[in-house]
Amino acid sequence: MYSPTFLAARRGRLAAAALACAALTAGAGVTGAPSAAAHSRIPVSFGHHRHVKSFQDSNWGGYVATGNFTSISGSWTEPQVTCNTSNDLYAPWVGIDGYGSESVEQTGVQTDCSSGSPVYSAWYEMYPAQPVYWNDPVSAGDSFTGSVVDNGGGNYTITLTDNTAGWTENTQQQYNGQDASAEAVIESPTSSYPSFSEQDFSNVTVDGQVFDASNPQALTSGGYGPTALSNGSFAMVPGAGFGAHKK
Repeated sequence: MYSPTFLAARRGRLAAAALACAALTAGAGVTGAPSAAAHSRIPVSFGHHRHVKSFQDSNWGGYVATGNFTSISGSWTEPQVTCNTSNDLYAPWVGIDGYGSESVEQTGVQTDCSSGSPVYSAWYEMYPAQPVYWNDPVSAGDSFTGSVVDNGGGNYTITLTDNTAGWTENTQQQYNGQDASAEAVIESPTSSYPSFSEQDFSNVTVDGQVFDASNPQALTSGGYGPTALSNGSFAMVPGAGFGAHKK
């Protein structure tokens, strides 16, 4: 579970967003910060999973497998969202680690509502470091494929492809990951989701096998929950689980 100190620090980073954005510089692959023109808040770490007594209303929603894994790949379609508040922030992502470990190797697409309208941004993160944003075009309705691979010796390859727009980003990172879990999830670091009707994941594989074979656990978050996992595919839909959807 996040400590009060960590939560306070995160709230402080959000409160300082307006001041910090003025100092951000543009450019592809700038570590730790997007350009001020493209993003209105400073990077907020998507981070590791809070352990809770049940698997309802957690900070991750989707499927998580525990064990020993060295690769994950999966696709999703970025939904059109409606911003309910300027605090709405969420991302679908695939990754390794974070469920029971303090490190996460992940990639996904962030939807930020701090401007009042959704702004979509592609990123990767080697938590606890801040996210790194790619300056590529992202639109609602785009199909994405992301992958994280541990090549051994602490060398990770992270790849994100926008199948609709036709771009691919790839990065090699040196990192001391534990490879203790694999995830295909949505997450809101601010605990405030925008509204969307459905978030589809498909073709999720772990270590070259269909995700179902890893016996992943289902998690709900912020009123969204997963449909049944079938051949590596599922959807995040509203009204699932015990969490109240934020309006």
